[in-house]
Amino acid sequence: MQLKSILNLVQRYPGFVFSGFKLTGTVAKKLEVRIRPRNRSRPICSVCNRKGPGYDTLKERRFEFIPLWGIPVCFLYAMRRVACLRCGITVEAVPWSSGKSSLTKAYAYFLAAWAKRMSWNAVAEAFHTSWESVFRSVKLVVDWGLLHRDLNGIRAIGIDEVHWLKGKFLTVVYQIDEGCVRLLWLGKDRKVRTLLKFFRQFGRERAAALRFVCSDMWQPYLKVIAKKAKQAVHILDRFHVMANMNKQIDEVRRQEVKDLKARGMGEVLKGARWTLLKRTENRTASQDTKLAELVRYNLRSVRAHLLREEFQLFWRHVSGFWAGRFMDRWCTKVMRSQLEPMKKIARSLRSHRALILNWFKAREQWVSLGATEGSNNKLKVITRRAFGFRTYDATEVALYHSLGDLPDPASQFTHRFC
Repeated sequence: MQLKSILNLVQRYPGFVFSGFKLTGTVAKKLEVRIRPRNRSRPICSVCNRKGPGYDTLKERRFEFIPLWGIPVCFLYAMRRVACLRCGITVEAVPWSSGKSSLTKAYAYFLAAWAKRMSWNAVAEAFHTSWESVFRSVKLVVDWGLLHRDLNGIRAIGIDEVHWLKGKFLTVVYQIDEGCVRLLWLGKDRKVRTLLKFFRQFGRERAAALRFVCSDMWQPYLKVIAKKAKQAVHILDRFHVMANMNKQIDEVRRQEVKDLKARGMGEVLKGARWTLLKRTENRTASQDTKLAELVRYNLRSVRAHLLREEFQLFWRHVSGFWAGRFMDRWCTKVMRSQLEPMKKIARSLRSHRALILNWFKAREQWVSLGATEGSNNKLKVITRRAFGFRTYDATEVALYHSLGDLPDPASQFTHRFC
């Protein structure tokens, strides 16, 4: 089978023919493929997509195609100008590329597919192209996917903030319906106006159709959700409730370490941080032994740990009513414990009592309550794999590409290259 037949089989362009092939270079080989329009074919205006009479021919352009057996492939074509009756003199539209891009669409989709599996630097090195070419390819796929994605039928969303760069945060919004977890929106910072921007883009009708909204205790988010999705059941995420509690337990431990060092007992709590913070089922044998040793001392850190373990029973309740009674008793006990950091948690639970108890309303529904934090872990892996995107635009494109579950423009091709 000739090379021309293979190209026509995998990448046929109506109105154009492959007219010549040339292998150039002595050490680094490159395959050049010339394309010409079919006889008597009329060019298509790139503005209105209507056929028009040809005006003249421009200088030959080069378009990168998918490498063949490790050999770079380049299309050569002299673009025609169109004397369009509507748009005036324009450059023709060609099916293998768009705008001024030097990459063919097939090659861009090929690079974008590999960019989901490897870092962008690794993709650029593997296929002998530049990081910028990989970025433009992924952006092309993301822009097409965002334009063609379906946002109807969303009834549950999760809202959270993630640390991005030093002192900088991102607001992320996920769809968390059972069976469909994806990134819906990404915004700079974690302020009121940030989340308001999401709801403006999301639309009033879609916001009114929401049944569940899951978030943490960040006050700007609570204000916006109460205003823009007041008909939805607002749930405070279990992960963030327990994460805040662990933070206060660690604060108790740090204060006590200072006190013990002043008394010459600094070794008592040495290496005990994760012993106190881990749940029973996650502790190692050595951590269980360490905890048994700590129990012999009347330590504030151990009392805070035991209060946290007792609160875990809260999530096992079936009824929200009895869970509320349990929380009230637990908060009363904590307020009498003389552990100031734990009192801070008790006051927070009391002020957000109704929102926390909404967790029991959504638990039996088709909502993935743990999906927000799971998606955040994937988000951190993506940015770590990229060694930290330094611009917001690159970060946004990478996260939509990996977590957005966007429709794939390559599906319109009859042949898939990867």
